[in-house]
Amino acid sequence: MKRKSKNIVLENIKLVSAGAKGVAVGRTEEGKTVLVSGAVPGDVVNARVKKSKSKYFEADVAEIVERSPFRVEPKCIHFGVCGGCKWQNLAYEKQLDFKQDEVFNHIKRIGGFEDFETLPILGSEEQYFYRNKMEFSFSNARWLTQYEISSEENFGNRDALGFHIPGMWSKILDLKECWLQEDPSNFIRLAVKQYAVANGLEFFDVKEQTGFLRTLMLRQNSKGEWMVLFQLFRDEKEHREKLFDFLLKEFPQIKTLVYCINSKQNDSIYDQHVVTYSGDGFLMEEMDGLQFKIGPKSFFQTNYKQALELYRKTLEFADLKGNEIVYDLYTGTGTIAQYVARNAKQVIGIESVQEAINAAKEHAELNGLSNCTFYCGDMKDIFNDEFLANHPKADVLITDPPRDGMHQKVVEQILKLSPEKIVYVSCNSATQARDMALMKEHYRLVKILPVDMFPQTHHVENIALLVKI
Repeated sequence: MKRKSKNIVLENIKLVSAGAKGVAVGRTEEGKTVLVSGAVPGDVVNARVKKSKSKYFEADVAEIVERSPFRVEPKCIHFGVCGGCKWQNLAYEKQLDFKQDEVFNHIKRIGGFEDFETLPILGSEEQYFYRNKMEFSFSNARWLTQYEISSEENFGNRDALGFHIPGMWSKILDLKECWLQEDPSNFIRLAVKQYAVANGLEFFDVKEQTGFLRTLMLRQNSKGEWMVLFQLFRDEKEHREKLFDFLLKEFPQIKTLVYCINSKQNDSIYDQHVVTYSGDGFLMEEMDGLQFKIGPKSFFQTNYKQALELYRKTLEFADLKGNEIVYDLYTGTGTIAQYVARNAKQVIGIESVQEAINAAKEHAELNGLSNCTFYCGDMKDIFNDEFLANHPKADVLITDPPRDGMHQKVVEQILKLSPEKIVYVSCNSATQARDMALMKEHYRLVKILPVDMFPQTHHVENIALLVKI
């Protein structure tokens, strides 16, 4: 270890595994853990310490001493700055290996489970351009790299349309390209920026809360139809209409164009009135014969093809015979509920967001599913003894909670409900393992299946099947 300009540099750290949030993990000669951002397992690095904790160091790469055999060249020119695809420099096969290991270790160490089957991780057929929804932000003060700052060049126009720099909400990276959503996504975004600059449209000032153009969302369905959503900080009718008409003429793939005027401190649209400028204001999506109406506020899995595989595997784990009562907790817009409904006697879905429940009911009617019933309320409050007393006992329970997992009260109610089978779908295997550990006295973990929904990132989903003892 040596000191350099007040920074501690740890020399020749061999990185042997992947850790949380995409860091690579190694140890010092003294055995202290080192979490290194910007490196991949297999690298030997000199690591510059950012934070020193009692049990570990957080560091970034000062120098790569020896390159990992698993390293690949990132495709995106913004890699390392935008922070979105942290594993673009890691071979996809190794990404899958590390994701599988992470899930297995969480289930074993946090959950305390021993005897269960681990199915091979389900990789994504598409490793790039797999997202059907992207959100970009406008800024009048684009992020300058350290190289640009040190050049002392005069940067006149600093308008930007792109992503927030990680950890710096007021800083926007101006995107030249993005490998997450297929074209014309890049072409639409670049055309919007070029038009806005050429016509003197005012980009948003995050700090001063002024400007015209605020955010841009691009959404597509599997048929190649597109939705464009603009958030405008204020309304400038003439500029707005000319911009929208320009886009609709340039890109006939745009099926609908919508906008809202949002002058709040934040850019959440869920409490905003969205106006339809062109088209129906929504897109239709089809999944194995089911139809779903996707609006500007709708939640829908962003990796369509892999979501379909996730639902198919969830149905496979449930192994329904057609006469079962199924509960679907955290049902969202009822996508999983309706996917399994064709194989069940009755499905009961519960969700806390009223708009999502409204959409679930609309979709069930659209798909002719009369055996789906949906309820709205905070899960820990609505899923209570009274609810259980007034509804039929579940044969199978499916739960797909947010990253924080399930409230302990919800787990307790599941144990009271005592379904024969539980299919637990999770985007966070650590909280999933924690929740399942609370059921160990009553349920046996049969098998797990990790599913990669987000290639080039550290995120991974997991499906677990528990059967009553």
